[in-house]
Amino acid sequence: MESLSPNIFVKDIKATIEFYKLLGFQFTITVPEEGKGELVWAMMVCGKVTVMFQTFQSLGNTLPQVSRQDGGSLLLYINLKDIRSFYERVKDKTTVVHGLEKTFYGATEFSIIDNNNYLLTFAEHEGE
Repeated sequence: MESLSPNIFVKDIKATIEFYKLLGFQFTITVPEEGKGELVWAMMVCGKVTVMFQTFQSLGNTLPQVSRQDGGSLLLYINLKDIRSFYERVKDKTTVVHGLEKTFYGATEFSIIDNNNYLLTFAEHEGE
């Protein structure tokens, strides 16, 4: 295995793209192509982190197991460098649920909720 790119189901893909742009992500690919209809899927990248977003509606009856309404029991754990600067840049633009804290295992972390109620934890392992 070489990578993992979660495909996260959302209600409002345009709002999701805008939220993740605040975090420094850029979108790279969309379906359909940008400007050619209503978006149903988008891939966004920030550094080595890739996330895909897809609307619930685009599934139709293809994957009925995806039935959650909003948010859920998913936590994305994202490693980055210079966490303090990143925290200062996003803390007033997002809902912070857990502020900067040094963990017992040596990471500095904070957590936010995205616009779809998913939990994002950002971490820096400063000793590495």
